[in-house]
Amino acid sequence: MQETRKQQLQSFCQALGVQMHDLELLDMALTHTSYAHEAKQQPKPQHNERIEFLGDSVLSIIVSTYMYNNFPELAEGQLTKLRAHLVCEYSLFEYAKKIHLGDYLQLGRGEDFTGGRERPSILADAFESVLGAIYLDQGMEVARTYLLGLMQPEIDYICRHGIFNDYKTRLQEYLQRDGEVEITYRLLGSSGPEHNKVFTSEVIFEGKVIGKGQGHSKKDSEQHAAQQALKQLHVQNK
Repeated sequence: MQETRKQQLQSFCQALGVQMHDLELLDMALTHTSYAHEAKQQPKPQHNERIEFLGDSVLSIIVSTYMYNNFPELAEGQLTKLRAHLVCEYSLFEYAKKIHLGDYLQLGRGEDFTGGRERPSILADAFESVLGAIYLDQGMEVARTYLLGLMQPEIDYICRHGIFNDYKTRLQEYLQRDGEVEITYRLLGSSGPEHNKVFTSEVIFEGKVIGKGQGHSKKDSEQHAAQQALKQLHVQNK
């Protein structure tokens, strides 16, 4: 591993609050298939698909165990529905952005050029891969501490208050609680291949952008923009 890459990964570990013993493992977790396939070196570098598989299971057991232990009043069906919301692609994408994971990804040129560092599917998968790497290198307790450090506030909120799927309606009700106001959504553009296009929208209130979001349709991107606006306004914590 080149010294510059080693330093980059060490900085990432410091930001995560996790001291990895095997940086090669973390490097693999941050290597997309496009980068591995384009590499000229032999043998080709390992990509993160297998460790993502593991990370997905680690994510599920940590979230499931926390919900089971802390919310005994929730039935099996409720737990299943809430967990699916908490670990969906968009939620993991948001956590990946929070830790600036895209800055450390190794992508092929084409994937990088078409916005791969900001693509929800790539970042969500890499988030699971990093969790898998932490689990393999440091064990379950460190993986649990790291993951719950990011997710616990949202898990607690969702389990206590339920899922608000229609964020646009909730944002409108909140902003118009004292009377009619103008709320507008603007499509900023789209990226990615035709079969997996990602749309980006923003929500504007009183001339200011209060939230941005992405989704696989214009409608989904607007919902996620409204969701981010609610978080910015701290509505979900009230």
